[in-house]
Amino acid sequence: MSLHEQKRVAIVGGSGYAGGEFLRLALGHPHLNVTQVTSERHAGTPVSLVHPNLRGRTTLKFRKAAELDEADIIVLALPHGHAAKRIGEFEGKARVIVDLSADFRLKDPEVYQATYGEAHPTPDALGNWVYGNPELHREDLRGAARIACAGCFATSVILALYPLLKLGVLLPKDIIATGLVGSSAAGASATDGSHHPERAGSLRVYKPVGHRHTAEAQQELPGHFPLHLTAISTPRVRGILTTAHAWIPDGYSDRDVWSAYREVYSQEPFIRIVKVAKGIHRYPDPMLLDGTNYCDLGFEMDLDTGRVVLMSAIDNLVKGTAGHAIQSLNIAFDWPETAGLEFAGLHPA
Repeated sequence: MSLHEQKRVAIVGGSGYAGGEFLRLALGHPHLNVTQVTSERHAGTPVSLVHPNLRGRTTLKFRKAAELDEADIIVLALPHGHAAKRIGEFEGKARVIVDLSADFRLKDPEVYQATYGEAHPTPDALGNWVYGNPELHREDLRGAARIACAGCFATSVILALYPLLKLGVLLPKDIIATGLVGSSAAGASATDGSHHPERAGSLRVYKPVGHRHTAEAQQELPGHFPLHLTAISTPRVRGILTTAHAWIPDGYSDRDVWSAYREVYSQEPFIRIVKVAKGIHRYPDPMLLDGTNYCDLGFEMDLDTGRVVLMSAIDNLVKGTAGHAIQSLNIAFDWPETAGLEFAGLHPA
């Protein structure tokens, strides 16, 4: 493939946070040329009026989805349930389709119905989509034409647990994970809970049990074990900090945890193990990851009880959404995996 070859990209639902973040990253990507961005509410409006951080970066205007032309890649950034019900509108418009919603992540239609409370509109299509987590599905993503990008909370949980479960470092018993989540994870549409006087300064448990990303994580993680997720809203706009409590077998130590992470993730360009003895940045902190595609992982052992506390930090809009999508496309088209994702973050932020 020529180094100068570019693929035409259309973003459907580009006025939201996920679509806007994909657009931001795609505009700086050497192989992507965004030619269309749709929004029913903002049709005819310059993209930069809705995404002011993109002033001077693009002259595109929003158009209606019904006006969509053919492209090489279509990125669906629609609310949950819309992509699955409308997928027929887009099938003939592009060879590669990337969905940023949860519509095609789960493989089992029965699990989908139990998780989302309704039958999947196109259950026979679920097996055609690759789960867009590059660290787990790199080989499946090569040449993939249908990519269902992983959920943000699920991503933080999966990346923390996967090496340890794969290599048998954790006991197959209850794992309890809590995610401190930034407000952007709730999307761009305002709700009572996102109203500034209610959200600012608040630490509110909004999903103590039954989080929908539980099914996603259980589908992707090795072994059969009870997984319990709790989500807490925070005053931050971006980021997820997940702490997961698990247990190791007798005779195991932090050296075994280190070894598992190194064995599985040593060649991963966006995974960093953060565990240092000095300073204030001894563990993962999502503040340092704003705008980046990194996942920082850390852990601490309680040798008296065999409990290990695993820590995972990501930017929910990048490594948890749009960055995952870009990374997956890089693999699908055999481009450098880090293309368009080189931003290192800010300090102080």
